[in-house]
Amino acid sequence: MSKFAERMTTMEKSAATIRYLFGAMNDPGIISFGGGAPAKEALPIDIVREITNDIMRIDKRGVEALQYGPVMGVPDLREIVVNDLLAPKGVRCNVENVMITSGGLEPINLMCQLYINPGDVILVESPTFMHSVEIFEMFQAKCIAVDMDDNGIVPEDLEVKIKKYEPKMVYVIPTFQNPTGRTLSLDRRRKVAELGSKYDVIILEDDPYRDIRYSGSDLLPIKAFDETGHTVLANSFSKIFSPGSRLGYVLANDEITAKLFDAKSATNSHTSMLPQIICAEFFKRGYYPAHHKMICDLYRERRDIMIESIDKFFPEGTKRTFPDGGLFTWAELPDGINTTELLAESTGNPEVKVAYVAGESFFTEGNGKGNNCMRISFGGVAPEKIRIGAEKLGKLICSKLK
Repeated sequence: MSKFAERMTTMEKSAATIRYLFGAMNDPGIISFGGGAPAKEALPIDIVREITNDIMRIDKRGVEALQYGPVMGVPDLREIVVNDLLAPKGVRCNVENVMITSGGLEPINLMCQLYINPGDVILVESPTFMHSVEIFEMFQAKCIAVDMDDNGIVPEDLEVKIKKYEPKMVYVIPTFQNPTGRTLSLDRRRKVAELGSKYDVIILEDDPYRDIRYSGSDLLPIKAFDETGHTVLANSFSKIFSPGSRLGYVLANDEITAKLFDAKSATNSHTSMLPQIICAEFFKRGYYPAHHKMICDLYRERRDIMIESIDKFFPEGTKRTFPDGGLFTWAELPDGINTTELLAESTGNPEVKVAYVAGESFFTEGNGKGNNCMRISFGGVAPEKIRIGAEKLGKLICSKLK
């Protein structure tokens, strides 16, 4: 048997975590606070069926949906990104600079194809999204952590590490960050964009949760402060339309877009046409505003129940975030509780059967950092199961302190 490429070794640890995560999400016997899946109630099944039945005709968009399509994506969906999703958030851009991708992870993969050679440095938040780290490690990049606090990535530490490591890229999730639920402050967004321009480094802004804000005030994306084209904005339709559609998009300047075109065509020619057309019609037929309000109301209720349950059932001394949107909260348990070790019991004990993601998995630093933390997802869990699961998990944690 031929040897696997070295990249398969460099990504082993992160890949193992992702495999476990998907396994727990699909186990019907477990209350899973682990995955980041949207609620089943948030999936517009009836609307998609109606649209599909209408467009799948020769005299409508049936041929277009089943034929090869443009590398950059369906024109009307790209226009929706520009006019309906970006312009209201303060980002003015041309349709020519927007590419429709196969989910929100493909822009990250494509950007690595453009920029990353083995050994290159990527600066990431501490903690950060493990699935992105898996991609970075597949390209044999070296991930260096940058400090975070309650207001997001710390610009002073970011600048120090840009000077020290000369990274190819800075990866940041500014809004309802995965895993912590934190939001980068407005002043820091401006500063991050300025640092990208000052030091000639790409800022990869991954913002898939920003459109499910259900409290607080909207903040301009980092891209809105970019004056030199160093910030690349990646986003997804997974949380506002359907994760199964595998639709995302990336916005970049002319030079980067031209290279993205080449990398995309070499990777998969173009994103699947049928979901692009269905999604475009979903917006064009006016379904999105009511759908958006519904999902925000739904996730607000689930966040409130989860926060209330953590405060009620978790031990004294637990710290947790209060996200203004998104699907996650982040809990830091009292010292002495190792969430990596606890996870085996919380999922295996028939009296508990509750999953979460151990915090240690999100820190690229290693050395046990975050081993008393956990990411808790509430988006895909019904309210009554949130209460039951949080109580069971809280009791298990409290029993360890005793």
